[in-house]
Amino acid sequence: MIPSHDAPFNGIYAATLCPLDAGGRHLDEAVLARHFDELASVDGIVGLLINGHAGENFMLSRDDKRRVVEIARNVCGERSIIVAGVNAEDSYEAQAQADDAQRAGADAILLFPPYSWALSTDLETVVTHHRITNANARLPMMLYQAGVSTGAMAYTREMLTELLSLPEVVAIKEGSWETRAYEANRRIAKSVAPHVAVMASGDEHLFPCFAIGTDGSLVSLAAVVPELIVSLYRAVLRGELRKARRIHARVYPLAETVYGTAPGSHASARLKACLHLLGKFPNASMRPPIPCLSAAESSRLEEALTFALAVNHGPSDS
Repeated sequence: MIPSHDAPFNGIYAATLCPLDAGGRHLDEAVLARHFDELASVDGIVGLLINGHAGENFMLSRDDKRRVVEIARNVCGERSIIVAGVNAEDSYEAQAQADDAQRAGADAILLFPPYSWALSTDLETVVTHHRITNANARLPMMLYQAGVSTGAMAYTREMLTELLSLPEVVAIKEGSWETRAYEANRRIAKSVAPHVAVMASGDEHLFPCFAIGTDGSLVSLAAVVPELIVSLYRAVLRGELRKARRIHARVYPLAETVYGTAPGSHASARLKACLHLLGKFPNASMRPPIPCLSAAESSRLEEALTFALAVNHGPSDS
């Protein structure tokens, strides 16, 4: 549910995972509902990004995606802003997903650039895709600024400026994964559309981007260590930079292990493995062709997770 205050979309959103059965074929709906409920209950988590990259939106069927939205609405729709990710190569397929999300109870959509754009795209194609996708649903829409290493998926200044003029746009999940690009894009947004929330969402360097300035974050680490991400955000907002640096020191090794390890396409598997290690998911199954992690990689994740959650890091971070 979208709150009624002046900056309704600001804050920390957990980009959720999608638990599957042991064979990786079907949603584990009971575990998914518990996952949503636990995250929505964390003080400082204002919303959930469901069907995002971390939630395997590129692997789920249209029926699966719709069901994920329905479960989120039923479990925590009165407590959380439900943002449904939309990811499709075809604009009419994206429109169908947005329509499904609207009917299933999503409060907003986050539209991801199609993977094919990594090779090449142009302004008209980008704007047309956004317009067609939300033509029927007319939901508040969040943009996704892709990483600097993703080729043409990362919008140019001209593209971003044009997208910010679309009337339904309310926020940007800024995932440039580079502080220089983050600041440049944030400055564009605040100049062209100051009402649009710019959310720093590169997991390894949340701290420096938060320090530059942010309106929140839609980030998968908040699905694994939500209290730490909320504490980091609040510390920066309050100007408590020593505390923020301590929290960053705890979070960074985990972020680097999840996202800084090749191949990057296994990030969702690593996040699921973390939730399995924490006893929150009964297994870490992925849909093929993404494999489950090796014992060695799981061990590295466990070490980073243990370090992040340890309490003996000096003065309290609470």
